Amino acid sequence: MPDLARIRTWIFDLDNTLYPPEARLFDQIAERMTGWIMHALDMDRAAADRLRQAYWRRYGATLTGLVAEHGLAPGPCLAHVHDIDLGALRPDPALARRIARLPGRRIVFTNGAGAPYAARVLAARGLAGAFDAVYGMEHTGFASKPDRAAFDAVIRAEGIDPARAAMFEDTAANLRVPHRLGMATIHVAPRRAPGAHVHHHAHDLRAFLSQIG
Repeated sequence: MPDLARIRTWIFDLDNTLYPPEARLFDQIAERMTGWIMHALDMDRAAADRLRQAYWRRYGATLTGLVAEHGLAPGPCLAHVHDIDLGALRPDPALARRIARLPGRRIVFTNGAGAPYAARVLAARGLAGAFDAVYGMEHTGFASKPDRAAFDAVIRAEGIDPARAAMFEDTAANLRVPHRLGMATIHVAPRRAPGAHVHHHAHDLRAFLSQIG
């Protein structure tokens, strides 16, 4: 089990990691993505929804599949699907304090839009000042987790030493590459996923972070 005392780069997924899944923001994103596919590929709703889910399973992000399989321009789609209502989010001052207390650099790495969507989410959670950098798909050449190319892009941009980095994720499959690279991995979810690529489990991120330092 990797020792978190050695960590100097703390990498956090955004959606369903830095806010509770009960906020159900993904429901809104999925609905807008289905609508975008209907318009862009001239499909009915049922077919568009099936394609959305199929690409999410195959590529880790529906947008990655749309770019790879159909050559769609990613920027307009990314902006459209993340233009959602954040009214379900509430500030979490205790979480902000615990993230800010982590030694070293603190980063958000999301399969969504790094800006302005991530900025809006962080502001709604009271976390706007807690992070040193935010990376979204527009910063990775639209590669998405779990593709190693997405991780490599962030590692290069930040000069990260994986042996001294930790990755927090609600999607356990997205921890396989960090594990292979030598990062510590933390699965943020109600139940711990099986597998050697999951080093730690955080049912409650705030409580987990309170044990560090």
